[in-house]
Amino acid sequence: MTFLDVVFYLFIFVVSIQIIFQIFFFGKFAVIKSFKKKSTKVGVSVIICAKNEAENLEMFLPSVISQKYPDFEIILINDASKDNTLEVMESFQNKHDHIKVVDVKNVEAFWGNKKYALTLGIKVAKHDYLLFTDADCKPVANNWISQMCSHFDDSKTIVLGYGSYKKIKKSLLNKLIRFETLQTAITYFSFANAGLAYMGVGRNLAYKKSEFFKANGFVNHIKVRSGDDDLFVNQIATSSNTAICFSEDSFTESIPKTSFKNWYKQKRRHVSTANYYKLKHKLLLTILYSSQLLFWLLATLLFTQLFNWQIVLGLFLFRLLAQYTVFILSAKKMEEKDILFLLPFLEIFLIFTQLTIFINNLVSKPNHWK
Repeated sequence: MTFLDVVFYLFIFVVSIQIIFQIFFFGKFAVIKSFKKKSTKVGVSVIICAKNEAENLEMFLPSVISQKYPDFEIILINDASKDNTLEVMESFQNKHDHIKVVDVKNVEAFWGNKKYALTLGIKVAKHDYLLFTDADCKPVANNWISQMCSHFDDSKTIVLGYGSYKKIKKSLLNKLIRFETLQTAITYFSFANAGLAYMGVGRNLAYKKSEFFKANGFVNHIKVRSGDDDLFVNQIATSSNTAICFSEDSFTESIPKTSFKNWYKQKRRHVSTANYYKLKHKLLLTILYSSQLLFWLLATLLFTQLFNWQIVLGLFLFRLLAQYTVFILSAKKMEEKDILFLLPFLEIFLIFTQLTIFINNLVSKPNHWK
């Protein structure tokens, strides 16, 4: 058996893995429809942790305050900001009775630790249902709280939402950021739909306060700078307690990074938390990423050598067709259809960007959240 024979059979194996993921994981999510549940109208505490976010709070907090929901409070956590974040929070508090402000000072044991600040905010929340977003986020609709919290019931104590990024015209970086966000959402929604919930995003995440205290909060990973959202969900999520919410009115929208350097640093922090996931999740995600990387490497090698090129081309197109079908249906759900025409380029660029992130994170650890 020649070297190219080995490459060819390995390529068939890799394509098979990719098809299994596309059909049995991502495909099942792609075809399900969002359904409107009757809201239980439970009391909700919306929690926003901010560090040096005065301008963003002034811009986006009104969209949270104006939510059409009968019983909610807003917990604003000032995490040792150096700007006038605290003053902005207090000015909103003076105008609205349902706003509480928690002013967190740096302490030596938890210096620059967002999880410490969040814990203090969660402790003062009066409701058992907690809904999280960031200071640079805004709900896209005034029934965001209603949409997200309608998925709570006796068995569902975690709700995963979608945190989109604002569209910027004629920006390739913006399309890359939104593609990565969409791909990540497809993955965590699909896995949760299959009973394998492994993460959520703090821009749009809800869970019961009782779950937080049952898990002793963030204590299991308090020394890990990132992961107040994905690591916590990875810790407490089960096959039966997690719901997904992807109705259009349930989205939040954030301000994206405008330089590749800043986005790269942000992704380094996010990727670093994956080392602490449960073993089954790490294995699945490693298989998924490795098969994506090998698909493009092996296909390129086989095409350049014209080795069984008719079969290779057929498998190549079949995998792309399966992927495009999933992305078209999923992008329609998440209002991200404008990035589809760049799909192959964005996927390849993202795969190799992630590879450099993995290597960099092995050499040095990324910094804390801000």
